[in-house]
Amino acid sequence: MLPSSARLFGRTVCTLAAVAALCTATAVQVHAAAPFAAAQAPGWYRIALGRYEVTALLDGTHPFPAHEVLMRGQDSLDKASPGLADRLLAAAYLKAPVEGSINAFLVNTGAKLVLIDSGAGTLYGADGGHLLGNLRAAGYLPEQVDEVLLTHLHADHVGGVALGTAAAFPNAVVRVSGIDAKYWLSAARKAAAPGFLGPMFDGARASLRPYIASGRLRPFDGAGVLEEGITAVPAPGHTPGHTGYVVESDGERLLVWGDAVHVAAVQFPEPDVTVKYDSDGAQAALQRRRWFAETAQRGDCVAAAHISFPGLGHIVPAGSGYQWLPLNHIARAPVAGGVPLPHPCALPGK
Repeated sequence: MLPSSARLFGRTVCTLAAVAALCTATAVQVHAAAPFAAAQAPGWYRIALGRYEVTALLDGTHPFPAHEVLMRGQDSLDKASPGLADRLLAAAYLKAPVEGSINAFLVNTGAKLVLIDSGAGTLYGADGGHLLGNLRAAGYLPEQVDEVLLTHLHADHVGGVALGTAAAFPNAVVRVSGIDAKYWLSAARKAAAPGFLGPMFDGARASLRPYIASGRLRPFDGAGVLEEGITAVPAPGHTPGHTGYVVESDGERLLVWGDAVHVAAVQFPEPDVTVKYDSDGAQAALQRRRWFAETAQRGDCVAAAHISFPGLGHIVPAGSGYQWLPLNHIARAPVAGGVPLPHPCALPGK
């Protein structure tokens, strides 16, 4: 028989060994239970606008080469104002290339389902093509879309209407400014345009082909009401027929402005900064300043194609420029039990 001190030592060693084994087992279990997810949540977000519902849909994000694309006048921004782009990006904790969202907006009026812009589809490779999946995740089917309104015919706005050689929205009519349609569907215009715009012409023709063949491409002329509560607003500059859409219900307004802004961190404080893809940079800058001033004064909501998803917010003056204020996020559904929840687009006090 061992002395009492030896028995106590033995029990202590056994206890410590058991604790060590338990700790090791627990550590292994915790480590094994937390694999990396390597995936994002579906890209959709819904708000109320008066009696309507508006759902922001993400098609993807795309690295935007700010140094190569931003312009001031006839020069690159880096040449005209050295270091300005980097300083403004750094102030927003960003650097070039800036990952820009490709947003589209689905408007349910109660009578029709209208999609404004369609994303890039396959025209931007893996950076786009997520809109249809996010549409389904938001509770809709492509067959339910009645109309697709395009702000213009650049690839990242028109590409999503096609699914290979077929129409992605088999029951929808596609509408766009007649000026933009005549420009981007013209072989003569393509031959006269800068070479870097060639893929834009090709993408527009390929994407719209199934709708042209079925008689479901219906261009419109100028400003006017296209559907109840949805008005086209010409805004040339970025493209010859670039168009915004004002969605209005019960006194609440949302301006879907297409490509008024590409790099928010730069173009809000410096609205005269343009992009080389603008058909008329001076006209695009003038239109941007006009929309900034009007929406800031009225307090309208804005739906932006390339501001971080969901691209919904307000604009306020800030110094010699402006500032973007994202809408307050609401996790609940726009209507719960028949009782309307606060509308983030409503004017204060309404």
